Amino acid sequence: MDTTIEIENLSKNFGKKQALRHVNLEIKQGMFGLLGPNGAGKTTLMKILTTLTKKTSGDIRLCGIPVERYREIRQMIGYLPQDFSMYGNMGAYEALDYLAVLSGMNRKERAQKVPKMLEKVNLGEQHKTRVKAMSGGMRRRLGIAQAIIHDPKIIVVDEPTAGLDPEERVRFRNLLCEIARDRIVILSTHIVGDIEATCENIAVLNQGEILFQGTVSKLLEAVKGKVYTMEVSAMELPLIQEQFLVTGILTNGSMANIKIIAEELPVKGAKPGHADVEDAYMYLMNHASASAGSV
Repeated sequence: MDTTIEIENLSKNFGKKQALRHVNLEIKQGMFGLLGPNGAGKTTLMKILTTLTKKTSGDIRLCGIPVERYREIRQMIGYLPQDFSMYGNMGAYEALDYLAVLSGMNRKERAQKVPKMLEKVNLGEQHKTRVKAMSGGMRRRLGIAQAIIHDPKIIVVDEPTAGLDPEERVRFRNLLCEIARDRIVILSTHIVGDIEATCENIAVLNQGEILFQGTVSKLLEAVKGKVYTMEVSAMELPLIQEQFLVTGILTNGSMANIKIIAEELPVKGAKPGHADVEDAYMYLMNHASASAGSV
């Protein structure tokens, strides 16, 4: 079976507002990161891929099947929305069993798959824990279990680690990477660290348009030789921020160690620094804002 998502010239309008503008993407097997600020159009794109929202124009094929064939698409796709919730008084097993019923599974299939899914997402021992008593991470893991219980070829997760503590975030990232070994997993987020830790292939979406698509390594090339570090006084910092793109600040009493992105040596005393994905992302977004402002 073809394991590629092809998106060609996709646009989506909500009245006079254009949420997506001529989006072109190719997504292959493995983890794919969709990065962008809140309001960039990420959730709209995810809902179109999962057939919850209709596109205005363009073509989409998921594993060779046009997105208009809703029934077939829904059989091959699993979705964890940002606001996933369940009846609070249900236990983990009961909730997942109920969701499996909604996906069309018979009793025998559910009896086999529900316990396995709970074990897979590390909720086996908490199978009686009520949803309302679960931590945010536990609820996200239950959400992933419902998304994969019917063994989909494509899984879409929207802002899955927002609000999680660092330990739960790492667990969830590892779970997604494990799931992505033999299918497409699309991770939509505004958290750069999630993308950096899990995805090699990414796209950056802003104001409904794709600013970048490619590998993380290719994105990092944009800031190669443009990252500098230096120590400045707290009094100097506001002036530096007005003149340059500052991507990191670590204060130490009356002094601050900062990271600057600049086309050339910004100020005397600055030293070459190490570039990370957040630097490249902020550089890309800054250039997009400057270009929009000059139009």
